Amino acid sequence: MAPTRQVRRGLLVMNPKATTTTSHVSEVLVSALSSVLELQAVRTERRGHAADLARQAVAEGTDVVIAFGGDGTVNEVVTGLLADGPRPGLPALAVVPGGSTNVFARALGLPNHAVEATGVLLRLLREGRTRQVSVGAAHSEDDDSDRYFTFSAGYGFDAAVVGAVERQRAAGRRSTGALYIRLALTEYIRHTDRRNPPISCKLADGTQLPPLFMAVLANTAPWTYLGNRPILATPDAAFESGLDLFGMASMAPVPLSRTVGRLIAGSRRLDDGRRVLVRHDLAGITLSAQRPVAFQVDGDYLGPRERVTFRSVPDALSVFA
Repeated sequence: MAPTRQVRRGLLVMNPKATTTTSHVSEVLVSALSSVLELQAVRTERRGHAADLARQAVAEGTDVVIAFGGDGTVNEVVTGLLADGPRPGLPALAVVPGGSTNVFARALGLPNHAVEATGVLLRLLREGRTRQVSVGAAHSEDDDSDRYFTFSAGYGFDAAVVGAVERQRAAGRRSTGALYIRLALTEYIRHTDRRNPPISCKLADGTQLPPLFMAVLANTAPWTYLGNRPILATPDAAFESGLDLFGMASMAPVPLSRTVGRLIAGSRRLDDGRRVLVRHDLAGITLSAQRPVAFQVDGDYLGPRERVTFRSVPDALSVFA
């Protein structure tokens, strides 16, 4: 628990294209937050706009930046807040869920409904109640700076599916659990070499892990949701510890179906040491491949990368939660 934090000036960053965002909900949110803050409300107009607004809020000494949207909007705000790295004096972060999944907001214990979450946030703002949370950082040679993530990053099969979902959303499809499952099956059947795992893994202490088909680095649990069902690939992951790894070393149909069944059932019996690897509280890990493979952070597809280094960043953000 962080010390009580009094706030006066706030920036509300609203994504008007978020799944559950409506003009009425936005008006209610602005009115409610204006009762406890000197509030500036801005609607994002393009990809990266939320990060620019958060970066400006840091420069102007804003007390709290509130992200109203899905996990992509939250990630952009975090990217802007941490543009020059974690340090004392940064604005606090607050979240009002407005997307289809809202993994980060739900991991913080917030209701998965904008109006209900706003009620909780108003109480937290009045009480000045925040908590410190860690984030993950990912860096590759293709990126100029670290890319931060709040709940998970993926390399390999998982990220390829995220990329396919993004392309469908860009074409006007709504993101649903059924769409994700259909595209995952398509990726598995049509595009996956099930014999040759492409990913090499080296921990920060030099330990080499078995080759993998996919690797998810989790900063909290659950890693994601299938509708309202939490997927607990790394059940011990938490904002107070390092990163957790969930890796698939086999994509053979029988062991894969067994693992998927256990994930959906919420079983903790995942790590068998051969086909599935789970590692807890990692300071860092480097993932590489002989050819570029898909890469995503917080559900945002970033394209293929040959090598990505991940590290845990403890106590990076002060969050109203």
